[in-house]
Amino acid sequence: MKPLTAALVLSMSAILIACATPSPPLVTTLGADPAAAKHNAEGIEHYNMGHWDVAKGHFEAAIKADPKAAEAHYNLALALHQLGAHAEATTHFKEAAKLAPTNMAITDSSAYWRHVESPRSSGMYGGGYGGMWGY
Repeated sequence: MKPLTAALVLSMSAILIACATPSPPLVTTLGADPAAAKHNAEGIEHYNMGHWDVAKGHFEAAIKADPKAAEAHYNLALALHQLGAHAEATTHFKEAAKLAPTNMAITDSSAYWRHVESPRSSGMYGGGYGGMWGY
């Protein structure tokens, strides 16, 4: 294989792997409401075990305890996505970004961009959830 072709194949492989890497749930920031932090942590444990419904319940409880917990909204969106509730997931992804616009773990995550309109998901790639960036 010629060096240029090999480099191109390796670059494309790295891009595809990065796009396919799932976005992990996020811990709450320091100073978060203790009840929200507890439910969020329990939700993360269940999410990581694939217990999407149980995780969803904990993330909802975290949001009830602290409606401004961006990480809980983001994590709820991840769980909703896993459950196939994409419209509701999109709502919580947007709320997470609204609450924490400088949190790059949220705004730069592949899960966020799969659901929210972006330069990457417009035009030739299709819009929002689905298109090239969907599952």
